[in-house]
Amino acid sequence: PGMIRFGYSGVPTDGTNDAEFLDGLVAQGHGAYELAFVKDFPWNEKRCAAFGEAAAERGVALSIHAPYFAILTVEDEDKRKQCLAALEHTMKLGRALGAHTVVAHTGHVGERTADQLHELVAEGLNRLEPKISALGVALGLETSGTDRAFGSLGDIALIANRFSFVRPVIDWAHVHAKSGGALVDKEAFRAVIDFLRSQFPGWAIDPLHTQFTDNEFGAHGEIRHIPYGTGSIKAGPLAEAATEAGLRMIVISEAKETESHAGILADLRSGEETARPEASGEGRPIDSGVVEFPEQVLVDDASMVVGFDRPLKVSNTDKKMFPDDGITKGDLISYYRSIAPLLLPHLAGRALSMSRLPEGISGHMFYEKQTPKHAPEWIVRAPIHSQHRGEPIEFVTAPHVESLMWLANMACIEMHPWLSRVERPDKPDFAIFDLDPMEGVTWDQVVYVARLINVALERLGLAAYIKTTGSTGLHIYVPLDAVHTYKRVRAFVERIGHMITAADPDTVTMEWDIPKRGSRVFIDSNQNVGGKTIASVYSVRPRPGAPVSVPITWDELESVTNDSFTMATVWDRVRQFGDLFAPVLRGGQVLDGAERGLGLDPAE
Repeated sequence: PGMIRFGYSGVPTDGTNDAEFLDGLVAQGHGAYELAFVKDFPWNEKRCAAFGEAAAERGVALSIHAPYFAILTVEDEDKRKQCLAALEHTMKLGRALGAHTVVAHTGHVGERTADQLHELVAEGLNRLEPKISALGVALGLETSGTDRAFGSLGDIALIANRFSFVRPVIDWAHVHAKSGGALVDKEAFRAVIDFLRSQFPGWAIDPLHTQFTDNEFGAHGEIRHIPYGTGSIKAGPLAEAATEAGLRMIVISEAKETESHAGILADLRSGEETARPEASGEGRPIDSGVVEFPEQVLVDDASMVVGFDRPLKVSNTDKKMFPDDGITKGDLISYYRSIAPLLLPHLAGRALSMSRLPEGISGHMFYEKQTPKHAPEWIVRAPIHSQHRGEPIEFVTAPHVESLMWLANMACIEMHPWLSRVERPDKPDFAIFDLDPMEGVTWDQVVYVARLINVALERLGLAAYIKTTGSTGLHIYVPLDAVHTYKRVRAFVERIGHMITAADPDTVTMEWDIPKRGSRVFIDSNQNVGGKTIASVYSVRPRPGAPVSVPITWDELESVTNDSFTMATVWDRVRQFGDLFAPVLRGGQVLDGAERGLGLDPAE
């Protein structure tokens, strides 16, 4: 398919042969299909899996529309539980189907304020998150079509900013109705697209999931759907706007008539053909073209980055940072620009040590703690007292995307944040188990040790999250409230490490003397020390292939390796899962009970 995949919403009738049905869709030029489970659940997971497998073989992208009653604004607790359970079940059906998105309505306004509705939705999503965020299916919230329904595009942007598994679903007929019939030309559709790009990460709207039909509307929004061509909204200008903007899109017809499906598709294809490639008058991209990024970074003739709030001049963007892969400094800057919405929350309020490789991964690496004097004025410094120096060191922090791009321009391939925040530099926000395999250790052995640690943590009542390092080992994070000293946290990690070592000394070691470690997995507790840093989640690592440190689920631990995710391949991952490490930032755990169980004295 080109920029736009088209399909319609429905449910194949009982007895329909999946292969014949899907072949029929493909023959009509359809590249998508949405299962309309809007009243109940006619299919189980097994049935969804079979249909999904057949669709994947034919390249048909699938989605599900959740039941209309499965909304997030119901207040009655019994009904609320039913709504949330229905959403959870739909998401699980989506996983079985191989769907990229489950579409849902946010809910009704009633007599409540916008703030009350947002908090109600957030409370529901907080309850759902542990059950659905690791399914690999996005929850698409559909734009509302009437004054009675909650969920403007602005509302959905605010919600998605808090929950990375949420995506916008644009019902163009709804937007048309709420705007009083404004979507009549290419410019009007382009205005919505530009707003989307200003509010959502590029990977979250690539492709953008949308719905389309004709409608009748009034002063309070949509009244009813009508056959395509009898109203005022047309698909051609939409296709023209999306194609010229370079926006990939799925368009699902919600019309009842077969003729409407055909009319919408014909106008979409006509619009694509009419579209003229957009001239990039703003500047030139700095990436090499080796990697396709969700969002490009453009510079003017003076090498100043364009389109951002803070002035930034970049240099030597053609420098090969990963020579064997052709990946340049321009690619590195572009990567951190695109990953910023996921990465920035993990760096917020934390001092960074600069790990610099001016000559790329084949050259010399050195650390720099003090912010360089030539750094832009807008770089936020964090003065933290150094006992070694007897005076404060002004560390770099990264509160905004321009900071990340500046760090990448300084040849910082990886990001190294403190475990604690600037306002509480002596109180870490998590405990870290750094699993470092020695030479001769297999990946299966690393996974085995990670499993042992997780079992121990679960028995102590502690949740843990795991990520690939992008190097050779694994990192296990235990989120904590910032109330423990580094000494307490390190003692906790050491105690569990020694327990695991005692259980299997042939596989695990905590021996500091490197020659004595042998071919075993070293559990490094020394990362839990004030001032120590560790490669952040979503950090590129300075190794061939440009691997990235990526959060994974415990269920998939055996099926991934440190080479699974790279600067080039990580985008499909984040589109599917959002930020699996978001819970790490919320703390909510203390070590008191675990310390008692381990026989540790917090006062020591």
